[in-house]
Amino acid sequence: MSLESPQWATSAGGHKITLYHSHPLVELASLRPLLLIGGVHGDEPEGVALAQQLLAWLKSHTATVKNSWVLIECLNPDGFSRNQRTNHHGVDLNRNFPSRDWSPQHREARYFPGPAPASEPEIQALVHLVAQVRPRLIVHFHSWKPSVVFAGPPNHPAPRFLSESSGYPVQPDIGYPTPGSLGQWGWLDQGIPVICTEEEERVSATETWTRFGPGLQKIFGQEIPLPLK
Repeated sequence: MSLESPQWATSAGGHKITLYHSHPLVELASLRPLLLIGGVHGDEPEGVALAQQLLAWLKSHTATVKNSWVLIECLNPDGFSRNQRTNHHGVDLNRNFPSRDWSPQHREARYFPGPAPASEPEIQALVHLVAQVRPRLIVHFHSWKPSVVFAGPPNHPAPRFLSESSGYPVQPDIGYPTPGSLGQWGWLDQGIPVICTEEEERVSATETWTRFGPGLQKIFGQEIPLPLK
């Protein structure tokens, strides 16, 4: 099954954000789905392409997928339409989550975390969605420094699958602090494991799927453990 909620959320710039899901939203909390997100940063089209290819694969393999799921192809359509990192308000959405470590400090304009935690409609909608469906794992797709960044418990199988298929190392962070990020909020505050895939920049959609597709398929092919919370 594959369902769409085309009016799920509206970006700061007025773009509609469509939500795709394997079951009706009212049923998903009891199923503890996987949550997949592309396009958090608008200038990282590789992540949007990976989300789109994963969605196509999920739609064509409904009989064999073992995990329920929720997918957002592009959380930041404002930035994506302009090839810019931030949303319509100039906010880096991956610094706007209401984590305990959120900070107004930022070293460059492109990392502006917003005037307050969860000030942006895109993040408000995503925070509400997480509370609504209680995902067992969150994976968001990016491109910059090739790696699999994982915030979660030791020995979780999912980051290993993605590392093995892509050839990229599993790392605990991207190499510098990211207060207000999805990884900080999701794992440290909500207890939900969070994976951030980082692809090379300016590679084709085919290359990205070749690297990460097998790992994602393996994740969907077996039971993923529930988080502690």
